[in-house]
Amino acid sequence: MEQQILEKLDQFLKQLFIGVPLYKWALALSVFFLFLLFRKLFSLFVIKSLKILVSRTKTRFDDKFLKLIESPIRFLFIVFGFWFAIDILGVENDLTKHFVRSLFIVSIFWFFYNAIYVFSEEINRFSQKFGQDLSKEIASFITKTLKAFVVILALVAILQEWGINVSALIASMGLGGLALALAAKDTAANLFGGLSILADKIFKIGDWVKVTNDIEGIVEDIGLRTTKIRTFEKSVLTVPNQLIANSAVENFSRRDVRRIKMVVGVVYDTPKETLEKIVKEIRQMLQNHPRIAKNQTLLVYFDEFGDSSLNIFIYCFSNTANWEEWLAIKEDVMLKIMEIVEKNGSSFAFPSRSLYIEKLPEELKINKKE
Repeated sequence: MEQQILEKLDQFLKQLFIGVPLYKWALALSVFFLFLLFRKLFSLFVIKSLKILVSRTKTRFDDKFLKLIESPIRFLFIVFGFWFAIDILGVENDLTKHFVRSLFIVSIFWFFYNAIYVFSEEINRFSQKFGQDLSKEIASFITKTLKAFVVILALVAILQEWGINVSALIASMGLGGLALALAAKDTAANLFGGLSILADKIFKIGDWVKVTNDIEGIVEDIGLRTTKIRTFEKSVLTVPNQLIANSAVENFSRRDVRRIKMVVGVVYDTPKETLEKIVKEIRQMLQNHPRIAKNQTLLVYFDEFGDSSLNIFIYCFSNTANWEEWLAIKEDVMLKIMEIVEKNGSSFAFPSRSLYIEKLPEELKINKKE
């Protein structure tokens, strides 16, 4: 009985699946899962022990180096497991060789890609040589450029591994190459636009800017191709750097004061002396106000005869550009103006219109007599 079971099992395992006996498939999968187990043990014991070891040293280089190599080495366990599985299956050919080598290329460039993250502090310190104001933006720009460079090199290396000559491929594309060049023109324009933003110090991350009439908000990110601006409706606008470089940009964060401009209308029956006193007291109030900028323009004048009011023009600046603080200062100024106007026995005018009738129609006169 046992002999029959073994014979049937042997016959089953010798059956072909895609031209390969089932026992080879079972062995190949076992080897692959064995490497996955080794990968897990490597993470639990070797990496964990190394982290404890390097944490006790004074230098931080070993900590960074461990972070740098951890992911690529764990990925190599998968690559080797796949390689040995293919060797056991006996299906090794040019296709599988190129595929495995491509995986090795990915692991190598993964190492360099991780290096950009690991040594980000060094990149930040280097960017500070260009100035503290834009050090964060320059560091971000350098980081993104290096990551794009590594990814492009990895793609070129993989294409070369598969026997594709990249330069010859681009040259042989003809009209396709021309289209690619035209498409790359906008990319290059956006790239140089990003460089001009950083070089001219137009704005930095966190600034409140206005680009054209319909783009206004807080700068969240300055990228290689685009700049992200968070609007006050909390949506994110992705603006091409080329557009920003070729537009007039208003940077509200660069100002240290903010304008207060208003027209106050008092009633027409306000006497001349009272109006002069109101204007004088408002001017003195602003000159003595602790939150009004004294080194900026300050104007308070009786300006015009309005349709229904005597208009006083008020023009000054708060000593802060913060919107919330500016609103509080403006509120305080307006309350003090109300106090001055009421104290002097006048009042604020509101739109009104007088109607003069020279002659009543005959029907109205008759009705009036009745």
